[in-house]
Order: sequence, then structure tokens, then C-alpha cells
Amino acid sequence: MTDNYTSPFSDRYASKEMQYIFSSDKKFTTWRKLWVALARAEMQLGLPVTQEQVDELEANINNINYDVAKEQEKKVRHDVMSHVYAYGKVCPKAEGIIHLGATSCYVGDNTDIIIMRDALKVISRKLLNVINNLTSFALKYKDLPCLAYTHLQPAQLTTVGKRATLWINELLMDYKSIETYNSNLPFFGCKGTTGTQASFYELFEGDTEKIKELERLISKEMGFDENNVVPVSGQTYSRKIDAQILSLLAGVAMSASKFANDMRILQSFKEMEEPFEKNQIGSSAMAYKRNPMRCERICSLARYIMIDCLNPMFTSATQWFERTLDDSANKRISVAEAFLATDGLLDIFINVTQNLVVYPKIIERRVMTELPFMATENIMMKAVKKGGSRQTFHEKIREYSMLAGENVKVKGLDNNLCDLILADPDFNLTQEDLNEILKPENFTGVAPLQVEEYIRDNISDLLTKNKDILGEEVELKN
Repeated sequence: MTDNYTSPFSDRYASKEMQYIFSSDKKFTTWRKLWVALARAEMQLGLPVTQEQVDELEANINNINYDVAKEQEKKVRHDVMSHVYAYGKVCPKAEGIIHLGATSCYVGDNTDIIIMRDALKVISRKLLNVINNLTSFALKYKDLPCLAYTHLQPAQLTTVGKRATLWINELLMDYKSIETYNSNLPFFGCKGTTGTQASFYELFEGDTEKIKELERLISKEMGFDENNVVPVSGQTYSRKIDAQILSLLAGVAMSASKFANDMRILQSFKEMEEPFEKNQIGSSAMAYKRNPMRCERICSLARYIMIDCLNPMFTSATQWFERTLDDSANKRISVAEAFLATDGLLDIFINVTQNLVVYPKIIERRVMTELPFMATENIMMKAVKKGGSRQTFHEKIREYSMLAGENVKVKGLDNNLCDLILADPDFNLTQEDLNEILKPENFTGVAPLQVEEYIRDNISDLLTKNKDILGEEVELKN
């Protein structure tokens, strides 16, 4: 349809995989799975629920009569009870025991936890694929000297591969944080209207062990550690969980934006480029342009994610007592869109890092423009070894550096510092002497070794352990 609003996350950015995780089908089949798990656990613990009823519920998990639920919600203005009603219509034998003892948050909150758990697994997998791409890149270019910057001003040299390890390391921090958090994410359980489990206390006639076992059985059936259930709550799980999870996504956004901003600057320097397709148009007016549009899109989505993580923070901070419903509308937008945006961002990230373009000759030329200034200490030491005063050479190099700087910045000419030094007989240096001193690899320190050691000690085992999910390729929609 073209006459109403469609989310860009659906038709431009997010993958089908992530869209399904936040779809109605995923949500409502999970509700029904939770109702099945509740009924099965209640039956096992002696409540009047039969195997026939459980089987009927299980057989109709995917048989969702959306039209019935929609019509019912118009009447009762309650989404959960509308779906209880609709489920009962396709499960007449089990109609009376659906949702027995539960409150709406039993299906709503547990489903939200399950959805976020599944979505975080997708984020982790895609993060690993970006790390894998950048690891190959770092090893390939571990020895290629390039200008390094502080304050966005040329400082010393590093290597292209060493810079890539900086990007990788931030992504590794994100990956570890997400994996740790997701592996410890608790199941919400069955807490009742205000978190006191009063309805289950009555159903089980005061048997508190059965209440605990009920939660353990359901947690295990839904794929969680049976002993890792939210210990205390009001009606809902703490909305702080949403805030913590979106903060993890904002961390991914920060790392991705750092990479993409570096790439945008490098593309402006013409040292590196994101992939540029054969028929891609860089500008509607300037046909020669090759804009870093993918990295710009990464930065754009990252900005949205970082700001969006404030939503659940405010929601958590303003939940009154055991719960208020002002979380609902905000939560269903902010959480879903944070995941959809992060998913889209990572797809672009994978696509860009699959085929990064490097221009060694441009990098070398830019290095050689600045290297004479960086090499002045080495030049001075060489001249001292051939005879002469360090203090004299220091003053002359200072004067020549000022002249060379003027030559570059005022006159727009090449850096002629080396020519000035060669022309001064006091230095007693030859062109061969300077060529030996001005080898860029002499100024990269242990950067190549750092790349090898970092990959070996921090990345290799991780990639080997997850080799079956690596090699993901992404073709962007636009």
C-alpha cells in the first residue's frame, strides 16, 4: 500500500529475520506457547487440567484467528483477554482453563523477554561476522604504514591493520557484554497482579513449593534456566531490563559510528573507500562523486539508536509502585525499533567490511608528505654521528621546518625539508642516508606485531568456536 505510512525499518533497513522476531506471528504464537506451558505445569502439579486440554492447546498454537481477536478487542479494549477469547474459540475443550491464575503480564512480559533474548542472539551473530571481516582486513594490512592522528592532526605513523584492531576491539567489548547479559537474562515467571502470586497461592491451597515448581517448569519449557527466574517483582519485570538491553544496543551503535566516521574521513582523504557498485550514482548533480553513503547511513541509524535508549530509562524511572501502563505504548515502539535499527546497521556494517577498498599509493604519498617532520630526531642523530653539534643541528632543523611548513601551507608547494637539509653541508648527509631514514616502516613501532598478537590472543579462538555462523553476506536493499 502506498497511501499510508510504512516504517522504513520494514522496507529499507531491518532484515526479514529481525522483522519476524518482532512480528505479530512471533508474539502471539509465543503467547500461546506460554499458555500451553502454564496449563501443562498446572496439570503436572495437580490442578484440574487434563492432557486432552493441553494437547488441544498445543495443536492450535499456530492457528491464530486474528479476526476474532480483533473484533473482541473492539468490545473489551483488552488485548490479552481478546486473545484468550480467540484461543478458546479454536480450543473449546480447553477454553475454561486458558490463562488459569495468570495476569496479562504473564504472557506479555515473558514474551517480551523471549523476543529480546532471540533478537540479541541475531545481534551477536552479526557482530561476529563484522569482527570476522575486520580481522581478515587487519591481518592483510598489518604492515602497511599510514598516518596516525591525534586531534585529527598527523601525529606519528601506525598501520592500516593496527587501526582496524581498534575498531575490532570495541566490537569485541560489545559482543562480550551482550553474550554475558543474554546468557544471564532471567525468565519473568508467574507473579500475579501485584507480584505476590496470590492467585497461585489460592489455586495451590497455600503450597508455596508448588508455586516455585510452577515457575521452574514453565521456565525450562520456554528455554531458560529453570533456576533463573526473576526473584521479586511487581506486576511486571523491572523496566530496568529494557533500559539495560537498549544500552547494549547503543554500545553497538557507538562502535559502529566510530568505524563509519573514521571511514568517512579516510574516504575524504582518498586513502580508503567503502564498496562502490558499478552502476551506483554518487550524486544527482556531480557524476564524478563517490559519496560514503553506507557509512553515512550507519552513523544515521547509530544516532537514532543512541537517543532511543533514553526511552526505557525514563519509562523505568517513572513506573509507580507495582506498575503503571504508561510503559506500554512507548515500550512497544522504542524496544522494537532499537533492535530493528541495530539489525539494519549491522547489515550495512557487514556489507561495507566485506569489500573495503584501500589505496596504498595515496596512503604512501600522504605519509611521505608528513614523514620528514616526524623523522627530524632521526635525521639529527645521523648527522651527529657524522660529526657536529646536536644543538646546532636542532636549531637548523627548527628553522628549516618553519620554512618547509611555509612552503606547504602558504605557497601550496611540496614539503622541501629534506631538500633544505641535503643542501646544508654541515649535516653531511646524502640522499641515500635520508632514504634509509625515511622508510615508513621504521616509524610504525611494533604495530604489525600488535595486530598479530591481538588477533591470536583475543579473536582467533572466538572465531574458530563460531566458524559455522561466519561468512554471512549481505546485499543491501537500496
